[in-house]
Amino acid sequence: MFTLKSLPHTVVGAPMAGGPSTPSLAAAVSNAGGLGFLAAGYKSAGAVAAEIARTSELTGKPFGINLFVPDAANTGGSGTSRRVAAALAYREQLARDYPPELLPLPDPADDDDWDAKLELVRRLQVPVVSFTFGLPGKDVIDALRDAGTAVAVTVTTAEEAALAAAAGAGILCLQGPDAGGHRSTFDAAAEPPAQPLEDLVRAVRGVGSGGGTGVELIVAGGICTSAEARALLEAGADAVQIGTALLLSPEAGTSGVHRAALQDPQFTQTALTRAFSGRTARGLANRFMAEHSDAPAAYPLVNQITKALRAQAAAAGDPHGTSLWAGTGYRAAVPEPAAAVVGRIAGTPPA
Repeated sequence: MFTLKSLPHTVVGAPMAGGPSTPSLAAAVSNAGGLGFLAAGYKSAGAVAAEIARTSELTGKPFGINLFVPDAANTGGSGTSRRVAAALAYREQLARDYPPELLPLPDPADDDDWDAKLELVRRLQVPVVSFTFGLPGKDVIDALRDAGTAVAVTVTTAEEAALAAAAGAGILCLQGPDAGGHRSTFDAAAEPPAQPLEDLVRAVRGVGSGGGTGVELIVAGGICTSAEARALLEAGADAVQIGTALLLSPEAGTSGVHRAALQDPQFTQTALTRAFSGRTARGLANRFMAEHSDAPAAYPLVNQITKALRAQAAAAGDPHGTSLWAGTGYRAAVPEPAAAVVGRIAGTPPA
């Protein structure tokens, strides 16, 4: 079974749903000595199968795939009617400024093809499967481990880490407050913790979720330099995860408007928002985020409602109408091949 200790470079490419993560990017990170990742979120099981096949053609090294845990798996369906009502009210608010045809009604039954994806990754024996947005059932984790797959769970607190370790996860991805994109709190409505990443590493090691039990720790959150990576490894991490640092790589599927914004001096900071998806996420602060700071905690319903709006803005080259996910270290991201990014973060000079 895969272990982080087997990596030449303790660098993990973050799974970035919505386009940036591609088979080319995952393979490039793995071929460079790190662990590349595919993002299964927002894709059908068939599309995920095709990406796994393509990645396997591009690399013979281990790689991982990330699945979103559907909200119903965390809540048992409780609170669905409240979230639907909040999402519909938000849709009415948006309809004052945008055409109704760009604001589809949300579908609370959409579970992101959860069961089919679980069966797919189990059957294909993907080396590493990680979970975001919650903790899958112990039966899910056991089935994957029995198939020879290493299981990782993304957590944001020591309490979540303890739960994931107790459920059988062999790897924990500790996500800090500087991370770009969605925060992976088990409770989508919870305010994301602000505990610094180094403190979170020490807290998790201290409660025994990592040390002494064989559980390995990946740390994530705004890491864009070798100095940042080294400090976190010294604090007790087994590997660092990078996402923002890879957004400008040629292998990434980052949209043109997103690439341009990351290098545009008009964007001076990142901010947290629920405006685009209904779940707290960090991105370049833009006009849509400022105008809809009161968006409800109603993921994935808000995400469904704004999908067409975001796509239209991206197609029009409007950076103020679409999500521009980025961690706080985004200014350190430069347009360089993924292999060079992995080497730079790992502290290995180019050949």
